[in-house]
Amino acid sequence: MTERVIATEATLALIKQLEQKHGPLMFHQSGGCCDGSSPMCYPEGDLIVGDQDVLLGLIGGVPFYMLRSQFEYWKHTQLIIDVVDGRGGMFSLEGVEGKRFLTRSRAFTTDEVEQLQI
Repeated sequence: MTERVIATEATLALIKQLEQKHGPLMFHQSGGCCDGSSPMCYPEGDLIVGDQDVLLGLIGGVPFYMLRSQFEYWKHTQLIIDVVDGRGGMFSLEGVEGKRFLTRSRAFTTDEVEQLQI
């Protein structure tokens, strides 16, 4: 089955570490101003999602949302959430760990697009 969002092993390990510290988590990628289009990790419920947000899927059991207008640009790509050394978004939980989440992407194949029914 084709997934809209997936995570690297390093990301899954960091998610587990953050869950141990903060409890249930959520991700949101808005394409907004402060931290660009970085995936932001929050304690679940700290960011209120609404009808302008799209649930792309789960990574490590954690919901991953994107602003609907941003989704229109990304809907033909699979998002691959990775983690690298460095300071991340100032509101995202991984920043104090000396890590930051990073979105990589690849275009879906024709077969995958048909599966997704974009």
